[in-house]
Amino acid sequence: MADVWRTLARWRVPAGYVLGVAALWLATPTWRSLAFGGVVGAVGEALRMWAAGHLEKGREVTTSGPYAWIRHPLYVGSCVLGAGFVIAARTVVVGLLVAAYLIITIVAAVRAEEAHLTEKFGESYPAYRDGRAQPAPRRFSLARAWRNREYRALAGLAGVFLLLAGRLLMR
Repeated sequence: MADVWRTLARWRVPAGYVLGVAALWLATPTWRSLAFGGVVGAVGEALRMWAAGHLEKGREVTTSGPYAWIRHPLYVGSCVLGAGFVIAARTVVVGLLVAAYLIITIVAAVRAEEAHLTEKFGESYPAYRDGRAQPAPRRFSLARAWRNREYRALAGLAGVFLLLAGRLLMR
């Protein structure tokens, strides 16, 4: 089963692009839905940026910043981003597609990631997962967020909302 989770996790980005094209085609945005969805999406990206600014990927089990309260803040942020897109798209079908995509791919990513972190860091990850690890004192770093390539999610958010606005203008 671990191989299935890893395979699904690996395909989440390419699948997201395919789903994104379909969702953009199905979208029926209004200026109001774009504005409200944009605010929700920005909250999701802010959470992702905060998490990426604390994450030392592959080096440790991160316990600072949002990791002190949320086990997977990047994925929570992605879910909030997805909700913002659904609000902006203003279509039930898009909501169902995005919900199915997020549930399947995030569950797969979490399962694969948790197995990898337990294998790589031993008892440190189960201690964190079970709430037994102490939060590390680390400040947010924009440079760290950039090293973690969070600019890609930020650019994706901006691009999707520009495409939705373009779709609205072309109607």
